Amino acid sequence: MILIKKEGVILRKTNLDFECQGVLNPAIIKEGERVYMFYRAVAKNNYSTIGFCELNGPLEVIQRNDLPVLIPIDDNESRGIEDPRIVKIDECYYLTYTAFDGFNALGALATSLDLKTFERHGIIVPMISFPEFKALAENTGKLNEKYSRFAHDKTIITMNTRLLVWDKDVCFFPRRIKNQLYFLHRIKPDIQIACVNELSELNELFWKNYLLNFNNNIVLAPRYDHEISYIGGGCPPIETTEGWLVIYHGVHDTANGYVYSACAAMLDLENPGIEIARLPYPLFKPETIWELTGEVDSVCFPSGTAIFGDTLYIYYGAADEQIACASVSLNELIAALLTFRLQ
Repeated sequence: MILIKKEGVILRKTNLDFECQGVLNPAIIKEGERVYMFYRAVAKNNYSTIGFCELNGPLEVIQRNDLPVLIPIDDNESRGIEDPRIVKIDECYYLTYTAFDGFNALGALATSLDLKTFERHGIIVPMISFPEFKALAENTGKLNEKYSRFAHDKTIITMNTRLLVWDKDVCFFPRRIKNQLYFLHRIKPDIQIACVNELSELNELFWKNYLLNFNNNIVLAPRYDHEISYIGGGCPPIETTEGWLVIYHGVHDTANGYVYSACAAMLDLENPGIEIARLPYPLFKPETIWELTGEVDSVCFPSGTAIFGDTLYIYYGAADEQIACASVSLNELIAALLTFRLQ
């Protein structure tokens, strides 16, 4: 087993209106010795915006905004923007998040050159009903029955709103691969991968062709008991000499509800649609009081990382209420993963 250190809670909710219900699931970008955190801030009635703080080193918060840095701007985001991730590709920052309108939860994108002003690109995943999705996706073979099970409440029109397939957990790879932009996204129960030459290609025609080959675009699927219910994207992939290290979340159902754990896998460096290794056990799971009890109990939801020397710091939402951090030797984690290469 890998030695994981739980560093503890590093950010808590405040009495400020925009984050009085919780802070969770942060996007992390490291510049020098500073860590910049864009986090989901939850107000009353589960209304989310994106807050910001700055850390000196991996754990010391030295500055925190008292207002959100990003707020909902259109109907697709009318009930909040959630769960950001961020990477830097060339000189541009790509911040992805979930747009929520009260019925539909869909991956969206904002870009920035300075981490201060952001250009909003709107929803970048397919906007499609489940019957339409299923008809296209089964072109290459029958879908896992769990796709239908998780979409059971998203197949009709409710209150004059068209219900769409929930496509969340979008995160980009931090560099172009063979000159293409790659990103992970999640339609339950699996994690899918997509790539384009330019963002402008993410249109209706692209997604129709993509969905016609849907089964070929599933990169990770539940494999072990701790992730058997479903999995989802976590932290943006980390480039190593052995492959792309992916820290994701795995979920299993219990008599007391779902348990969310942090998990690890490795994807091929030049063809990241190929999984080459995976830990057969959780990297870490809910064990402490701040992970076991909160707005949603038993949740470790990893969403960002920072590397200092050989130490990988993993930032995660703890019980959907606080932001905590765990650390691990990067070299030890890679070595452990490679002992579980897939045949």
